[in-house]
Amino acid sequence: MKPSALTLALLLCAPFAHAQQSPAPSAAETAIAGGSIPRLHGPVVLDGKLDDAAWQGALVQQIGYDIQPGDNTPAPVPTTVWIGHDEHALYLAFHAVDPDPAQIRAHLRDRDTAFDDDWVGVFLDTFNDHRRGYELIVNPLGVQADLIRDETNPNNQEDPSWDGQWSSVGTLTAEGYDVEIRIPFSTLRFPNMTGDQHWGISLFRNWPRDKRHQLTSHKVPRASNCFQCEWGQYTGLDGIRQGRNLEIVPTLTVGQTHTRAAAGDGWRSGTAHIEPGVDVSWAPTPAMTLNATVNPDFSQVETDQLQLNFNDGFALFYQEKRPFFLEGADYFNTPLNVLYTRQIADPDFGLRVTGHTDGSAYGALVARDATTLVLVPGVQGSSFEQLAQKTDVAVGRYRRDFNAHVSLGVIGTFRHGTGYANDVAGVDARWQQGAHTATAQFLHSSSRYPDAIVDSYRGDFGDDARPTGDAWRLAYAFGNRNWGFNVLHQSIDPGFRADLGFIGQVGYTKSLVGGNHVWYRDDHAFNRINLAADGFIVHRHDGQLLERTVEANLSLQGPMQSNLGLHGLARTRDWQGRLFDERFLEASGNVRPTGNLQLGAHVLAGTMLDLTAARTGHRLLVELTGNANIGRGVALDWGLSQQRLRRDGGTAYRASVANVSGSWQVDPRQRVRLTVQGSDVRRAQALYATPVDQRARDWAAQLVYSYKANPHTALYAGTAWGAFMDDEHPQLFGNTRSVFVKLSYGWQP
Repeated sequence: MKPSALTLALLLCAPFAHAQQSPAPSAAETAIAGGSIPRLHGPVVLDGKLDDAAWQGALVQQIGYDIQPGDNTPAPVPTTVWIGHDEHALYLAFHAVDPDPAQIRAHLRDRDTAFDDDWVGVFLDTFNDHRRGYELIVNPLGVQADLIRDETNPNNQEDPSWDGQWSSVGTLTAEGYDVEIRIPFSTLRFPNMTGDQHWGISLFRNWPRDKRHQLTSHKVPRASNCFQCEWGQYTGLDGIRQGRNLEIVPTLTVGQTHTRAAAGDGWRSGTAHIEPGVDVSWAPTPAMTLNATVNPDFSQVETDQLQLNFNDGFALFYQEKRPFFLEGADYFNTPLNVLYTRQIADPDFGLRVTGHTDGSAYGALVARDATTLVLVPGVQGSSFEQLAQKTDVAVGRYRRDFNAHVSLGVIGTFRHGTGYANDVAGVDARWQQGAHTATAQFLHSSSRYPDAIVDSYRGDFGDDARPTGDAWRLAYAFGNRNWGFNVLHQSIDPGFRADLGFIGQVGYTKSLVGGNHVWYRDDHAFNRINLAADGFIVHRHDGQLLERTVEANLSLQGPMQSNLGLHGLARTRDWQGRLFDERFLEASGNVRPTGNLQLGAHVLAGTMLDLTAARTGHRLLVELTGNANIGRGVALDWGLSQQRLRRDGGTAYRASVANVSGSWQVDPRQRVRLTVQGSDVRRAQALYATPVDQRARDWAAQLVYSYKANPHTALYAGTAWGAFMDDEHPQLFGNTRSVFVKLSYGWQP
């Protein structure tokens, strides 16, 4: 090794020298990503000081590569990592050196919200199958984030909704910062075997300055289509135990809501809501988890982001946030979204099993739902309907990985009630090798609907109360260092229904072809440029053209962590039996001028269709977003948008949306959060042939205090208020108010 590299290795071990630990590891030891993880001798006290004698026998690693914006270039800052284990947990220590510690970005935040800070992390592929992994991240103040990585899902490879039980401490130092992590093996799923384990591991450091530098312990070629495939290979961990791995979480939710129908009316008090419940999680083996819930608390503590849906015919999608459905949710993913667990709205009980055996992954779910929500799809729109009955729900999923490249899976979803049934079953396959990825899926459904549901789709598909149909999807993608190419063909019959999923459009076929080229300009202000284009055509089931679109997108990464984009689109679309031409151009960008401020903007302008009037006009949309940090613990987030459409000599509509929130993280466990949301829609009634509200406006606010000892032991207390107005109620008035307290306790006997 060159003398400069040896010097760097010695400097990285400096924090352990003052603790009178063993001499610095040799250059050969620090340069290799991977190795055998040893058993530590003696206890590790998590205090962020890195002075425990047990670290003397740990495996020493370096985070030595800059993979973004660098191309496996030497990391601009040194980071040393120590790894070891005892019978019950994996331990890691990070020593992150910074040339200017005053520039370190570290804030007190709620879990899973400190991604813009400096941080270090460990990514674990415990089955070493390049499919699924854990990502555990800690900022310099010990704030945690954890995600499940699904390498097979190009739309959502990192899901932060999973919350594991693990411990961390971070400390700012004169040289940078230090972090200690303890991960109980009861938190992880891994092969149930004797002897050494074989895991893929990536050690990661986020160093955000003018550019966001992503630093790893291993090289990642720019041509790679599988980040997880590049992780270092680690053995050892012989004799590790998962323990009893039983957790019982009793919950109690108490709340009351008051409503009124008009200004001046008295408040009507609803029945006080007192809901006890219990969740049980048990892993009989390290590769299997059983979950049960009785009278579960599926309330959401914090509100969804407000979305406006007045000029789009399709129902809105909201992310799942309820704990019972989150653990192992990725086991049920397929190319077509046939399981959207928010469709299971109010279950009386639920049972679930997820697991992983050698080369196989599986999951099953059964529940009794007290509220039956049905997403009624159409050719050009969709909506939610509710049936006043209980239904029985069952879901099954199995995937077989034949080797590192080929997987085959099956899935079935079943929901039955009185005079109602929906059954879906299908197969899917994936092949990935080098620059090539191909996926395929086929599904068949059969349904039985009561008259209330038939009436909602009669206009599109007639009065068949027992529709059946198929859905299939084929896709291929090529991607190397600079070039990308993709094709897709998808067909969904008019009679296909996936009532437990989120498929809002049926009765169509779609074909797409696209490609992109990336220019890497290392050491330039704008270091990455991507030009992409695609075209697709959609036909109705009877052959009529629904949409023909051509679009192009130019994006750049630049200084101050900036991202700039320019997107142009031209399309012909059908609406109410007529073809309309739309053309628009949009520009977007976000920039971080300081470590405590991020600003974003989005502007769209062009000719677009007013769906209510079935006429085109000139639409202008302006959105402003941002976030700001004040001190260590206060954060502000905002999103403001306004749009208008002009046609026929006037302004047909104006619409505004505001989402503003502020939070104060008192300490790592306590937070106070205030959220304010509102929308205002105004229409020129003279420009519409059918009756429309001249004005509709609503506002809502929510204040929540939370105390979280860990992800499953928590206290929430809050209040919410809502106001509303329209043409029938011309003055804004408060129409709903509520208070609630929610308690949960994670007990591990």
